[in-house]
Amino acid sequence: MDKVQTTSNMTGERIRKYLSEGKRFDGRKMEEFRDIIIETGISKNAEGSVRVKIGKTEVFVGIKMGIGVPYPDSPDKGNMMVTAELLPLSSPRFETGPPKFPSIELARVIDRGIRESKFIDFEKLCIKEGEKVWTVFIDIYSINDDGNLLDAAGIGAITALKNAKMPKYDEENEKILYGELTNESIPLSKEIPISITAHKIGDNLIIDPTREEEDISKTRVTIGSADGIISSMQKGELKELSIEEFNKVLDLITKVERDVFKKIEKFLK
Repeated sequence: MDKVQTTSNMTGERIRKYLSEGKRFDGRKMEEFRDIIIETGISKNAEGSVRVKIGKTEVFVGIKMGIGVPYPDSPDKGNMMVTAELLPLSSPRFETGPPKFPSIELARVIDRGIRESKFIDFEKLCIKEGEKVWTVFIDIYSINDDGNLLDAAGIGAITALKNAKMPKYDEENEKILYGELTNESIPLSKEIPISITAHKIGDNLIIDPTREEEDISKTRVTIGSADGIISSMQKGELKELSIEEFNKVLDLITKVERDVFKKIEKFLK
């Protein structure tokens, strides 16, 4: 599916020329992230919430807990649902109405990164096997899109989960007492998955693209990993990667994952 592009051909050519010389418009290195700013406790109505800013890109992520019926193939495990809403206020390319491909893809990439890493211990979210389990709702909203919403949303999701608290549950009346939080955290593993996306522009691989860079990217790969162990992978856009290029992507993302973790570590304790 073709993506909406607002970057002019002239700007695109200048970006490609700069990258071929090992430079970026904002002075960053190819593998360098913009500044990452995280604020926690944004919403009083969520069990956990964060605002993540990567440069001018900004997302809000909220966690809500609900109670539902387990899936037939996992009667002793809780559920998770990830949704993403790309708001028109964040970019003129986003429209109101039913979710379109970019928002659906973003939600699925974040879902896969969390689910396949086993970050959430779903067995501990079982209330009564086969009948009642906790469901974790992860809601992602774009506030401003200046490129790399994928990584901003991924950082927001794991940070919000780490900061969330379980709501009180009235077992006698079988209902959640929303607004009353316990001191109990959502059951999570010690290994924290971080999703990083590499983009190929011309013959160059870059990390954390701006909107203009992202517009002219023909290939991207998002890899979720923890301590160098890969748990998820998603390729986007139409162009292929050679085996040599893919190995470079793996090396690049492994290095960047460590750098990003250091930047956000204090919010994950």
